[in-house]
Amino acid sequence: MNRETIEIIETIAKQRKIEKSVILADLEQAMVSAARKHFNSLDTEEFSCNMDPFTGEIRIWRHLDEGAVEIPLEDLGRIPAQTAKQVMIQRFREDERSGIFDEYIEKVGELITGICSRYEGGSLIVQLDKAGRVEGFMPRSEQIPGEQFRPGDRVRCFILDVRDTGSQVKIVLSRSHPDYIRRLFEAEVPEVQEHVIEIHAMSREPGFRTKIAVTSNDSKVDPVGACVGVRGSRIRNIVEELGGEKIDIVRWNESSQILIANALKPAEVDEVSLCFELGRATIIVQEDQLSLAIGRRGQNVRLAARLTGWDIDILTPEEYQKGLEILWDTLKPIEDVTEEMLDRTAAMGIISIFDVEEIGRNVLENDLDFPKHIADRCIDAAIIRAKEVTAQQEEEKRAEEKRRVEEEAAAALVLDAQTDEQSESAADSILDLPIDEDTTVNKEKD
Repeated sequence: MNRETIEIIETIAKQRKIEKSVILADLEQAMVSAARKHFNSLDTEEFSCNMDPFTGEIRIWRHLDEGAVEIPLEDLGRIPAQTAKQVMIQRFREDERSGIFDEYIEKVGELITGICSRYEGGSLIVQLDKAGRVEGFMPRSEQIPGEQFRPGDRVRCFILDVRDTGSQVKIVLSRSHPDYIRRLFEAEVPEVQEHVIEIHAMSREPGFRTKIAVTSNDSKVDPVGACVGVRGSRIRNIVEELGGEKIDIVRWNESSQILIANALKPAEVDEVSLCFELGRATIIVQEDQLSLAIGRRGQNVRLAARLTGWDIDILTPEEYQKGLEILWDTLKPIEDVTEEMLDRTAAMGIISIFDVEEIGRNVLENDLDFPKHIADRCIDAAIIRAKEVTAQQEEEKRAEEKRRVEEEAAAALVLDAQTDEQSESAADSILDLPIDEDTTVNKEKD
């Protein structure tokens, strides 16, 4: 019987991934609790227990003033045995929870594949082991929008966090975190795993589009080509894993101007003007590249801004030139303002009167070497002109809105007229149909 107990303990230790010595200690503690229950003792030091790890023999002692007395197991009744059982179950659960926490806390930041179990309150519950004893949950905020799984589906996740809440271990999973993309590239592209290719920056809108900037530590390895793979094999696997999410791979460059131009691809950029004081990059693109650079609902420029860390404004050459002309027309008439000053202003990325108002006098004085009195005059002039331009833009906007409404109303009238004309034409066609005399006579007789 005792040998069977040892075999059961070894089986539990293997299945639950708990050390055998820990289970033995739990059993000894459970027997001590049973003895204390039997003798109604509150003294935690009154009883002790020892279980032989080889034979399974259990011995219990009661420590009294006159010495230790061994207590036969058969002297313990049914109620103490039930107490021992409850204590063992509780300790086993605590040990199992501790083992799960220690195992998965080391896996934070790694990929894991599990089996979808169910949805609870919008969160996806995923079984992470074959025995089904470990479950992770993926909150709605960490799921890819529009993605749905059925029970039994295999799902690849990123372990975002592991929390010990006292009663259970909560393993937080994610498929929307940017590092999930990073781990997928490490899994699919050996050069990334070996750090031959480095992922310098990444920006993502889960379920829609991701941009990553890569560079190579080996001049013989093309970072973009290696990530794409032969005929797109590597990137195709990642896109399929993400349910069709688009991925743009761009070359990293230490030059912000080159990096921004790369990040806005597939649009072709004519010029990049940086204003370090405002943290803004002004991009000049041709009219036919404007919508491509901005992207659907501004997605392309938004992701490029996150990737590069710059606020990005996209202008056509006409808009860029118009802003400079207004700036020059405002500042050039000011006494002692030279063309050299205006050239330095434009070279620093200050391309509109709104920029002059925003950067303030300190930048004009310290960075552009404007005398104090000239800087004050420039800012005052820019503020006045900015109000005028804003009012003019609002007026143009109202006029454009009025014109659009009138065009829509005119289009509606034309559509109504065409509908009426078609109705009249149909009626005339019916009247022009030939009449069968025999049919008419028969109808009159009826």
